[in-house]
Amino acid sequence: MPIASPEYAERDLKACIAMMQGGSKTFFAASRLLPMRVRSASIALYAFCRVADDLVDDVVEKGGDPTANLHILRQRLDLIYAGTPSDCVEDQALAIVVQQHQLPRILLDALLEGFAWDAEGRRYDTLEELHGYCARVAGTVGAMMCWIMGSHSERTLARACELGVAMQLTNIARDIGEDARNARLYLPRFWLQDAEVDTTAWLAQPVSSAAIQTLTERLLVEADRLYQRAQAGIAELPPDCRAAILAASTIYSEIGQQLRREGLDSVHHRTVVSTRRKLVLLATSWAQASWITTRTEQPAPLAAIRFLIAGCQEDVAERKRQAFFPNRAMPQRVEWVFGLLERLENAKRERKVVGVGV
Repeated sequence: MPIASPEYAERDLKACIAMMQGGSKTFFAASRLLPMRVRSASIALYAFCRVADDLVDDVVEKGGDPTANLHILRQRLDLIYAGTPSDCVEDQALAIVVQQHQLPRILLDALLEGFAWDAEGRRYDTLEELHGYCARVAGTVGAMMCWIMGSHSERTLARACELGVAMQLTNIARDIGEDARNARLYLPRFWLQDAEVDTTAWLAQPVSSAAIQTLTERLLVEADRLYQRAQAGIAELPPDCRAAILAASTIYSEIGQQLRREGLDSVHHRTVVSTRRKLVLLATSWAQASWITTRTEQPAPLAAIRFLIAGCQEDVAERKRQAFFPNRAMPQRVEWVFGLLERLENAKRERKVVGVGV
């Protein structure tokens, strides 16, 4: 099915907005600060990510094999990038985003890889391995948001990826108990071993303890470090986008602060930030966005996100090559190069003849 007409595109966008309102309240609140040129694309992006995640999770929760659904999602991406999306509203909406912004496919492929890791119940020994998971399921989203805002530089994309990783670490810290009851474990296993936590016994009966609270704090400390690094990237975004991303960063960071105020117990209840507090943070972000500054010297990207940054930069380079050789197959490109060399040689000879005549 071809990409929808403007009338159907508006229908699809409204459906995507409904998905977002029923899902991430933080994302929806922050998105209200985005300019219209970015807001529609971000909503479409969120809708596809949400549907894809739910499609995989639903099968896992029912004890089924998610492999088939992951294969279907990859096929749907094939159609989206071919410009012939399925009639699903989220696919139609995302196809428009892909077409308008030339969104690098590596980011969506990596996102699906992260979902596949969840489906297979993968666990992580070290913080660095956990970074790899967070890079796929959240760092990719940060990079895609950065991309559709128009910021394609290596270091800005790196800071956007790291902001996504920070947010995912906050999610993990907040959902430790819920994840454990679903037989999911994201706390690094070496951390658990060092804290003398029997992983098997704890997953069978998850309880809050001083050891688990200490590990929760370690996750939040790492998230805080990455939130701080992300500030320089926010300052490099287009001015009309900074407030929304600063708001999302601030609200997510506040989840961690609220979790600390509640005694770091994310096993027996789920921490939330009140609507009133979110409104205060939104207003504060709006006021502060124009004051944040970038830094000339910035740290190297996290090792876990470098493949994403490299893939995006290769996409930029490829588009430049295609602009230089528009719509030409390889034999045509070779022929064009030889033709160019011949023209240059002829011009050189003509200059010599003119020089002799003078």
